Amino acid sequence: MKRLTNQQKKFVTEYIKSLNGELSAKLAGYKSKNLKEVAQKLLSNNSVINEIKLQIKRQISSLCVNKGYVVQKLLQIAEFSLTEEDILDKEGFPTGKKKLRDTSAGLKALENLCKYLGFNNPEEEDYKPAKIITISNLDKDKI
Repeated sequence: MKRLTNQQKKFVTEYIKSLNGELSAKLAGYKSKNLKEVAQKLLSNNSVINEIKLQIKRQISSLCVNKGYVVQKLLQIAEFSLTEEDILDKEGFPTGKKKLRDTSAGLKALENLCKYLGFNNPEEEDYKPAKIITISNLDKDKI
């Protein structure tokens, strides 16, 4: 793999910040009338692409966010958002009715959690249908 020039390294750094090839070429110091063409040429260079991937991978790993933390926060958001709270009348007294706090946030958190855990992966259709157990069909041996 070829080593990058300092100008190419600067382009990579700027490109990761903006994702704008033309602007990144300008900020990296390329002096051309057609910076768009320069950016296209740089972004078709395997060494530049590999450096972009490497820099992005380093940035992601430097965040130090583990998967357990993400899952825990998504669960907290879903649980909080889908918790029922009392509906109050004008005087501030409960009406006896309840509503969910923020259904859309809760459902979005659950959707992201399912994606994260791979529940919606069509290749992994290895699931068993849930068995509905009611008091009438509950057997002491099954408890």
